[in-house]
Amino acid sequence: MDSRVRDHAEIVVDHSTEIEPGDNVVVSAPPAGEDLTLALCEVIGERGAYPLHVAGRKDETRTKFLRAVAADDMDAPDHELALAEAADVWIHVRAHDNVAELSAISSETMSAFRKAQLPVREEILDTRWVLTQYPSPADAQNAEMGTDEYEEFVWSAIGKDWEAQREHQEQMVEILDAGEEVHIVSGDTTDLTMSIEGMTTINDHAKNNLPGGEVFTAPVADSVEGEVLFDKPLIHEGHEVNDGYLRFEGGEVVEYSASKNEDVLGEVLNTDEGARRLGELGIGMNRDIDQFTYNMLFDEKMGDTVHLAVGRAYEECLPEGEEGNQSAVHVDMIVDMAEDSFIEVDGEIVQRNGTFKFEDGFEG
Repeated sequence: MDSRVRDHAEIVVDHSTEIEPGDNVVVSAPPAGEDLTLALCEVIGERGAYPLHVAGRKDETRTKFLRAVAADDMDAPDHELALAEAADVWIHVRAHDNVAELSAISSETMSAFRKAQLPVREEILDTRWVLTQYPSPADAQNAEMGTDEYEEFVWSAIGKDWEAQREHQEQMVEILDAGEEVHIVSGDTTDLTMSIEGMTTINDHAKNNLPGGEVFTAPVADSVEGEVLFDKPLIHEGHEVNDGYLRFEGGEVVEYSASKNEDVLGEVLNTDEGARRLGELGIGMNRDIDQFTYNMLFDEKMGDTVHLAVGRAYEECLPEGEEGNQSAVHVDMIVDMAEDSFIEVDGEIVQRNGTFKFEDGFEG
């Protein structure tokens, strides 16, 4: 086994989830990620915890199920809900045999499935959970890389000094936590304002996402105004959406378009009432992720980018006692901020053309 796989497993167990003796740990991983599954179960055992491997929703088996089930009959499965309730830690490993496997499933069925799974996701979010990636050949192909090249890319982004990354990102956290209004401009296609007053900014240094490398918060739901063009592709359930465009009034999407698969974008926005509002503002800060790979787990952390998510807001960003934006979806989309762009907080430019005010080369 590649020693980097063992290193990956140790970061998951010791840093991301901080597994302790006696923990009940679910390892949800498909066959394409078998090497990491084996390493995880070994390290979990060494720490005195109890792993249970489930194959996860392997895309081929999920496709078979979703083709057979009636969308109107789907509900939260009691046995899966019970497993999530019993888990102390939930480790989800991504690794594909075919990244487009789910593209044949109708949007109506996928929407019904997401809504049915919401109680399960809520329980998983109450565990010490992490989402990570094993570099399978299919994911390498999707990233337009050779397998060896992709392995190096993945493990370079994962095997970082996460304490140093946390300290670097904390500088942006302090700016956002002290701020009230954010203004994002990119070229002549994105000009968006939003309030973040009272919200908490989270420093993602590889606790719930591995790799980490972003800071994120939640906008005040009705405060978002303006327009945004997502100039990086969105891959949503096997479909590629290009040039996604949203226009907001009073916090709600009132106009949308895309140059490819506009209907997919529309189906996301029509999932429920909350899907037409923003649930997240995220800023990528992982400089080891330096190219677009059609994998949001990596792409949203890429330096020189901002990502916005329609749908659910994360509870940890919200003031105590507030629900924030609720939705069955949370769909991230990316804006390239490397050129002709800036982020402004309360009238002060804090990033220009991808360089932060606390980095060398910043030009305010």
